[in-house]
Amino acid sequence: MLLIIAPWNPFRSAVSELYSAPSMDDSLPLRTTIRPASLPVRERPGLHLLLLLASFYTLTLAGAFAATNTFTMMPRAAGLSYSLCLIAILGAHEMGHYLFCRFHRLDASLPYFLPGIPLLGTFGAFIRIRAPFPNRRVLFDVGVAGPIAGFVVLVPVLVYGFMHPTLTPIDGSGAPVGEPLLFTLLGWWLTPSIPDGYAPLWSGPLMAGWVGCLATAFNLFPIGQLDGGHIGYSMSSAFHRGASIAGIVGFVVLGLLVSQVWLFPAALLVFFGPRHPPVLDESVTLTPGRRLVAVLALLLLVLCFIPTPFPLDNLG
Repeated sequence: MLLIIAPWNPFRSAVSELYSAPSMDDSLPLRTTIRPASLPVRERPGLHLLLLLASFYTLTLAGAFAATNTFTMMPRAAGLSYSLCLIAILGAHEMGHYLFCRFHRLDASLPYFLPGIPLLGTFGAFIRIRAPFPNRRVLFDVGVAGPIAGFVVLVPVLVYGFMHPTLTPIDGSGAPVGEPLLFTLLGWWLTPSIPDGYAPLWSGPLMAGWVGCLATAFNLFPIGQLDGGHIGYSMSSAFHRGASIAGIVGFVVLGLLVSQVWLFPAALLVFFGPRHPPVLDESVTLTPGRRLVAVLALLLLVLCFIPTPFPLDNLG
């Protein structure tokens, strides 16, 4: 889930991550009629397509604005590499959730893409799950599938961006942007030799990968009903409760002391709260293999997290 953010949210993010905002709506399990997978709610493909096209439009505007520093309501080719790459990342994330819902015969919607303002161009994407989870293993599978699927697409996008840099003279202009550990590692490994006095200019794929990292990291925090919250609850409801409260407090502190960017997702987390709906059979525990995958999810969080994404006073 992005916020939108959170997507990715932006943050997933999101937002999502206002990212981003989060990506699965399973917040009504006790008051929602359980509909078996054989009798799904009728989908509205036209709505999903309309939201996808609207997101493609706003993402292309955002990409063109970042590439040319000129805003126009007419989409331009300069924004296509950003919009196509980010839609691929967000789409893979949500389809990871969706396909595992289908595998476990859970009634779930197709992805909803949320168009956003030109800064990032999206408020993320989400799917709706219209039935309670039967047990912790199913909850874990559905929760972890999205971030992993998105990361599988995110990495080759970044690899291409780092291997095909556009160089620009260093003149001291431009707002500083924080980088995740994944950027540092891939840049050190893949970026070709750069002449003195020049720096690589962020291309559409690098921008899309950056937003994808922001949304992925935000969603993987074990808070509430973020993807990480699903993972955390599947491991232990007591762990989820403590981690959610600590995580919300941590985001507020992060927003006050490190980067004000985090105050918006912190407000969303406070609004939605730390609670997670129970699964139908709480007695089923995770297998050792799933616990190893949970460690992998933690590694993805470390690789993708950006403590200081960008300073708010430079947005104008």
